[in-house]
Amino acid sequence: MIDYQQFCQIKAGVEQGLSIRQIAREAGLHPQTVGKWVTKQRFEPSAAANRPRASKLDAHRETVRRLLEAHAYSARQIYQRLREQGYEGGYSIIKQYVRLVRPRPHKAFLALDFAPGECAQVDWGSWGSVRVGNTRRALSFFVMVLCHSRWLHVEFTLSQGQEAFLGCHERAFRRLRAVPRAIMVDNARTAVLSHRRGQAVVYNPQYLDYARTRGFEIRACAPRHPQSKGIVENAVSYVKNNFLSGRQIADFASLGPGCTQWLDNVANVRSHAETKSRPVDLLESERQFLLPLGELGCSLAVTRPVSSCARCRVRVDANRYSVPPSMARRKLTLQLEDQRVRLYDGDKLVAEHLRSYERGVSVVDPAHERELLDSRSRARRERLLGRFLGLCSQAPQYRDGLEERRLDARSHMERIVALSEAHGVEVVGRAITDAVELGAYSAEYIANILGQRSRLLPQAGALHLTRACDMLDLELPEPDMSAYADRQGGQNP
Repeated sequence: MIDYQQFCQIKAGVEQGLSIRQIAREAGLHPQTVGKWVTKQRFEPSAAANRPRASKLDAHRETVRRLLEAHAYSARQIYQRLREQGYEGGYSIIKQYVRLVRPRPHKAFLALDFAPGECAQVDWGSWGSVRVGNTRRALSFFVMVLCHSRWLHVEFTLSQGQEAFLGCHERAFRRLRAVPRAIMVDNARTAVLSHRRGQAVVYNPQYLDYARTRGFEIRACAPRHPQSKGIVENAVSYVKNNFLSGRQIADFASLGPGCTQWLDNVANVRSHAETKSRPVDLLESERQFLLPLGELGCSLAVTRPVSSCARCRVRVDANRYSVPPSMARRKLTLQLEDQRVRLYDGDKLVAEHLRSYERGVSVVDPAHERELLDSRSRARRERLLGRFLGLCSQAPQYRDGLEERRLDARSHMERIVALSEAHGVEVVGRAITDAVELGAYSAEYIANILGQRSRLLPQAGALHLTRACDMLDLELPEPDMSAYADRQGGQNP
């Protein structure tokens, strides 16, 4: 007897023009068997093939049923009892039969009804990664759904941190222009720190503070029981299957506008499968039961201490943010929001930046760079002025004359200081004194005075002989005084 797969193989060989022996060789069958099935138009299994085979368990099937009705025995326990009654078969066939006659029961859940404005459920969803500048980030989306009207809010983020969790809440409330009376959450640490059976729930203090400010109650799901927030679980699946499935995500910035359009034109105007009504219509009747949206009385930022480096930067996540030069090497306080980075020195705000989700970038405020350059230029000017005033006592007067007569007084002082390095401080100091007397105020006058003095011939000094052997031994003859005597004699009378 052949099976259906072998029958198809025989028919395929016939279509290819193969002989019976060739088909039999490829299919591993006897040529007579192939010849029998070549003439048949369709596969006809024999009655013997459909007849169930005899099993060693057949005589014990009723015993298995009675044992299961009496108690929820395991397949191993039943196998042990049947062995005592003479069963000679294996364990696997008993296990399969127990699964057949006692299928695993599926859990049943009670459908929960929510009054208008009573509760909203929130949760996170994940969808691969997306390119952000020079890197890729895990793509997440925040979902809030009103349990009565099924009105949906979705927001895509690059983080599931505390600051993103609170920021998404706040933007959902502002879009709703109201606040539900309760928010149902899972046991993520952004909302719940500890939730053990039989013990009080320990909520995240910052989330609890935000809930008190907005006036809603936090309801935590039972541990390992996500079905209690099945409404938002279904909403997360709906976002994945309807909005994200098949969508080409070029960059993160394009998701926000596209998601808003989808919410307004698809998600919140469809006829919901449970309510049989459009969420946007039910929201109008539910709105009167929601809490009013007042002023926000708490911070949505995560606060922690940080330190700035000598290069006037503070490291946050994988990036660096600038601070003023006066804040270099200081202990500061970071307030991190999902879209903003703020740095404080005590209670004073010293820097604020848009948060970057790239990696390895330096976010710089141009004002901080200008302040640093100005401080360096100011320091150079002060050093220059100190060196110039130290040339001589007349240098302050000469500086005043330069500033009065020259627009580029600083340039002249720089060149005069450079001349002092080449000719010496004392020489340039005397030149400045002479220039003050002459009323000549410029670096060119100082250079001219120095040039004139360098061209004067030096006066000869006394001859100094340091060794006795170098002294001259001169012998001069006695002078002949006779000529003088004759002249004096001839003049006498």
